[in-house]
Amino acid sequence: MARFVVHKRVMRRNAAFTLVEIMIVVSIIALLAVIAVPSFLRARQQAQNAKFINALRVASGALELYAMEHNGAYPPDTNRGVVPPALLQYLDPTLDFTAQTPIGGKWDWDFNVFGTRAAISVVDSRASTEQMTQIDENYDDGDLSSGRFQAKANGRYSEIIEK
Repeated sequence: MARFVVHKRVMRRNAAFTLVEIMIVVSIIALLAVIAVPSFLRARQQAQNAKFINALRVASGALELYAMEHNGAYPPDTNRGVVPPALLQYLDPTLDFTAQTPIGGKWDWDFNVFGTRAAISVVDSRASTEQMTQIDENYDDGDLSSGRFQAKANGRYSEIIEK
């Protein structure tokens, strides 16, 4: 019976993990995190870009439909985050024009300002220039100085509906 007790004590002492084993496991987990986090952030940004592009298409489509039904006329200019009242019936209910855009900032309807006749803009976005260039590559020509989607003054990015 004494042998069984001694053997039991030896088993308990050997059942623990050593410091080296724990450090190896922590190192492996850290390595996996280093590999996974950038991929996760990139996927998150791509999803954010896609959501913004979709919202931009919905808003510009509503404005184009409004102009077609009103013989080329557009609603008057409004402030940031304010929907032109005439446009309410044309906007998709899933697009909250008064809320923050998917890339931060506020939506802004521009009519006869900033050198364009009609544009839908995002103002004060938290997106970097690189992210906005990626959006432009997916949406337009990849050049923020030309095409339908352009960078304007004061941190404003606009989809030009009509020059």
